[in-house]
Amino acid sequence: MAEPLKIFILIAGFGTRMRPHTWSRPKALISAAGDTIIGHMLQMVRQVPDSENTELIFVVGYLGDSVRRYMQSEFPQVKAHFFEQKELLGQSHALVQAREFLHGPVIVILGDAIFETDFSQLSREDTEAIAWVKPVEDPRRFGVAAVNSEGWVTGLIEKPGDLANNLAVVGMYYFKRGEDLLAAIDEQMQKGVVTKKEFYLADAIDIMLKKGLKMRTVVVDEWLDAGLPEAVLETNRRLLDKGRDNSAEAGKRSGVAIKPPVHIHASTTIENSTIGPYVSVGRDSVIRNSNIEDSILESNVTVEDSTLYGSLLGERSQVRGMKGKVNVGDDSQVSGG
Repeated sequence: MAEPLKIFILIAGFGTRMRPHTWSRPKALISAAGDTIIGHMLQMVRQVPDSENTELIFVVGYLGDSVRRYMQSEFPQVKAHFFEQKELLGQSHALVQAREFLHGPVIVILGDAIFETDFSQLSREDTEAIAWVKPVEDPRRFGVAAVNSEGWVTGLIEKPGDLANNLAVVGMYYFKRGEDLLAAIDEQMQKGVVTKKEFYLADAIDIMLKKGLKMRTVVVDEWLDAGLPEAVLETNRRLLDKGRDNSAEAGKRSGVAIKPPVHIHASTTIENSTIGPYVSVGRDSVIRNSNIEDSILESNVTVEDSTLYGSLLGERSQVRGMKGKVNVGDDSQVSGG
């Protein structure tokens, strides 16, 4: 690649399905398996060719400054730029907020899911574009890529009515020439091509396909969602199963029983408790006289005298005397009778 690769990460949405957590933080900063969604995403980004020169372009919205602060604190060495999408008019509209970076090779990541794929081929990629996909049993709930007998994408279909095309588009694309994508978006917006009153990137890509764009598909190894509390917990389970478990270290504490897999920050205090399986606990948390499984505790959480499962506890939250599922945002307090 003659020009440095630029990776666009579009995370301007409100994340309403993840309330109450997204009242105080963007969805991309919610944790799973010991790291934020963005943190896991950047682990993948580090695998791109010449990653030291790769630039990240974040298009943010509500609470976007917290993403900027997070990147400056946790990844100060990364070349990151930030643009605000003040009106949520769709993915294509989000991209044009950063139009000065839409040139040369670009990757576009929609939303804040976690992917696992091999980026090494990009250093020798001749194809004009790539859509990353995942085969699914029932494609009718997804957008899918239709491909011809030669393997080229012929169109992107939103929620097809049949099972003929099962390659669900995961929301990640590569374009050899970002300027061609920008030209298609400008045409899309000039013609007012919208879906559900928004400028969807799929419609811009269809403009490019009709003009002869050669786009192929690549199957991702993993596609993990963070759109709903249940999905975040499932993502936490998958990541813990795939190498994020630190139960051997966590189990060295006295007065605690660990059921792997878990990811417990070293600064966490645990007394007379059973933790796991599938529990993640952030820094400086305190757990006493409690049993916790299949749950995510952010940093500075206090849990006492509780039995929890399937729970999400925001930063600095306090839970005492509770049994069952608890879903509380940052700085919240709940207690049983």
